[in-house]
Amino acid sequence: MASNAGIAMVKDTRAMLHLYRKLLRSSSTYPSKNRWGIYKAIQEDFRENVSLDPEAADTQRKITLAYKGLEQLRMYDEHVLSGGRPGNPNWSVTLDQNPMPKPHDYERKGKK
Repeated sequence: MASNAGIAMVKDTRAMLHLYRKLLRSSSTYPSKNRWGIYKAIQEDFRENVSLDPEAADTQRKITLAYKGLEQLRMYDEHVLSGGRPGNPNWSVTLDQNPMPKPHDYERKGKK
């Protein structure tokens, strides 16, 4: 019999797998020359962070950033833009003023 913490962890794991798959799917259709570079970067990031504590503040920040990245990738997805009707010419894109926040160690990296 699984404990409540174990059940919550399974739900979190499933949610992370779902997020991972959505990111990969969206990056594979992203209209960019660097599409596969983005795809590989997502794979590497998830592999590097697979053992992080899901309750840690840094992990929560990374998860929030991943959801924001997914939202931005999906802005260019034809299926999403057309409302499920490919070929529909009525779509729009809304750009954020601060699309991706700078990493917390951005200043240190820039001074090297």
